[in-house]
Formats: sequence, C-alpha cells, structure tokens
Amino acid sequence: MYPLGKYMFWTTLLVVVITAAPAILDDPELLKALIVACTIAFAITLRFIPKLRGYQFTAWIVAVVTAAMIYPAQFLHVGDFDMRNKWVMLIAIQLVMFGMGTQMSLHDFAGVAKSPRGVFVGIFCHFTVMPLVGFSLTKIFNFPPEIAAGVILIGSCSSGLASNVMAFMAKSNLALSVTVAAVTTMIAPIMTPLWMKLLAGTMVEVSFFKLMVEIVKIVLVPIGAALLHDYLKHASPRGKKTVYVITAFAAAWMLFLIFGGWVFLQSHFADGALTALALGGFLLSAFVIGAVYHALAKIFTRLDLFMPTLAIVGILYVTAMTTSSGRDNLLKVGALLFLTSMLHNLAGYFFGYFLSRGAGLDKNSARSIAFEVGLQNGGMASGLASAMGKLSTVGLAAAIFIPWMNISGSVLANYWSKRPVK
Repeated sequence: MYPLGKYMFWTTLLVVVITAAPAILDDPELLKALIVACTIAFAITLRFIPKLRGYQFTAWIVAVVTAAMIYPAQFLHVGDFDMRNKWVMLIAIQLVMFGMGTQMSLHDFAGVAKSPRGVFVGIFCHFTVMPLVGFSLTKIFNFPPEIAAGVILIGSCSSGLASNVMAFMAKSNLALSVTVAAVTTMIAPIMTPLWMKLLAGTMVEVSFFKLMVEIVKIVLVPIGAALLHDYLKHASPRGKKTVYVITAFAAAWMLFLIFGGWVFLQSHFADGALTALALGGFLLSAFVIGAVYHALAKIFTRLDLFMPTLAIVGILYVTAMTTSSGRDNLLKVGALLFLTSMLHNLAGYFFGYFLSRGAGLDKNSARSIAFEVGLQNGGMASGLASAMGKLSTVGLAAAIFIPWMNISGSVLANYWSKRPVK
C-alpha cells in the first residue's frame, strides 16, 4: 500500500468511528451526512490501494446509491430543472455506450470466423439462460409487475463490456470474450425486444418496434459511431471518401428533419413508414457523430483515453437518477432484488461455464463465456427503462445489478487468474 493510500485508509477508518457519534448525540441529519462522506472517502481510498483499485468503480456506485437513497430530492432536481429529463438521460446513456464503443474495434468481429462454435455457444447461452432465469426468479419472489419486468429486461440485454475486463483479469480467452460481447451488442435490437415481448408483455406495455428503435438509439448509434471512428483510422483514401460522402448526406438529412422535414413526412407517410424513416435517420446520424469525433480525436490525441472515464461518469449519473426516483420502491423490495441479482448473476456464471464445457469448449473459453453470460449491460437496461418512462420501477433492477456484477466478476476473475489452466 502506498503511503498516501495508508493515510487515506486510516482517514476513512476515523470517519467510520466518528459516524457512530451522531447516533449517541441524537442528530440524524449529521449522521446521514457522515454516512455519505464515509462512502465517498472509501471510494477515494481504493484509488491508492493497488490490490483493491479494481473495486473503485463499484465503491463509487455504492457511494452514489447511498447518497441518492439518503438525499433523493437533491438528486432529482437542480433548481426547477428535472434531472430525469428524457433527453438528458438519452444523451448520458449514449455517452456511456460511445465510451464503451471506443474500446471496441472492427477487428473484434473477426473472431466470428476464427471461433464460430465458441461465438455461437456464447450467444445462445446469453440470450436463453439470462432472460429465462430472470423470468423464473420474478415468479419465485412474486415481484410487482414493473419490478419483475426490470429483472427480465436486464436479463435480455447484451453482454456488458465489463466482461472483457474480467476475461482479461482472469487470463481466459479474451478474443472470444470480446467477439461475443460485440456480436450480442449488435443483435440486441432484435433479441431484447423479442424476449421482453414474450416474457414481460403481460407485465408492462411492450411494443417490439418501439423498443427496437430505442435500442438502436441507445446502443447501435453510439457504438456504430465509435466503430466508424475506428475504421477511419486505417481506411484507404477511397474508403474515407465514401464515408465522408455518406456523412454529408446524413448531415443534410438531419438538417432537413430539424427544419420542418419531419412535419412534412408525418403528413405524407403512414406510421410504419415513419418508423422506418426514423430508424434510418438514427443510423445515418452515427456517420455524423463518428466523423466529427474522428476529427476531434486527431486534434486531441488523448480523447480516446478519456472516453471510458466519461462512460463511468454517465453510469454514475444514471444510477443516481434510478435510485433516487425509485427510492420508495427500493425500500420495499431492495433486499429481495439484491438476492435476485446475486442468484441471476451466479446462474449466468454457472450455466455459461458448464454449458460451454458440455459443448466441447476448452476451459479458458468456457471461463470467458461464463463472464459473457453472467455480466449484463446495465447501462442499456437503464436507458430502456428511462425511454419507457418507468425508471423508478423497471430501472431498479439495473441499479442493484450493476454494483453486484462488478463485485462478483472481480472476485471470480481474481480467483481464476490464480488458477490458470495447465
């Protein structure tokens, strides 16, 4: 432990001791403030302890959840502005996905050709085990419909990119992990609405096409933009020219829609055609975002390194909004929801590993698939819950699952890293 780490550690312990004093003095408000201060100090402390640094993100999640539970009103509004504004939430989630996307590359998809069986097993396990286990747990614990729908939603989302970090830490098959995460993300616009319609259609109103469009906005547009940026790094002059021509058309189309074009289209096309046009417009916007970001990245060369940090800030913001808006519901079902997150996550590891071994994959590949199945994209689930207007109910599962998945994934990765496959 670094000297500064020791200092911060003992400072945190001192804060913990002091926290007990207000209870004796019967000052609950001061006690609340000290509890929040303690969790923040602990999160900062982990930055200076090398062996525990990997848990810092989880500690910040815990600190944000604690603060949002104690001071919900302060998080929900800044003056007269509602921090749960749907456009602010959408931009925050898109920044999260874009930040994650900058850690992907088009090369990741080459793994499909190199290890098709492993990729197929990973996708099959991910999009069967997790939604079905989630659905079963909601029946066992008899959650209210919208809370249950949130559990099914996070089980139906793509792999979280944290799975790649865990596979790296565990020294398992990182290439397979990256490929499965990339492919599940790309097919999520089909699989996630399908499972939600089948399993949660009686719990909340689910429109397959509306949910698909939301996933395109939340996931495919930002990640597609990030992958376009990756392509432009190595593209031929002809390839770059093609991209910039499409980008110019996309920019013109967006300007047309902004300055009255959408009103014109609404008066001349049916709802189905409008949905298709909107979908195409969102996909075209990825070219504009990717090209602009690529130009900025050439000016600010460390921009790619900064984006994952921005993604973490976005997740903390979404977690704060979800927790504070759903505080009353969390007080009712929080303990059961936490137990559900543990069982759901552990079932993903168990079935992911042993089904992979049963399909003939080697141990390192099976370990990677375990992470891909057990670790879900909580940011995507939060974004969809917000788009549905049910952040305080459907979004609660994501708020609980995110910190637990990071804790369990880190523990399992460290365990396997000390037991390499011979």
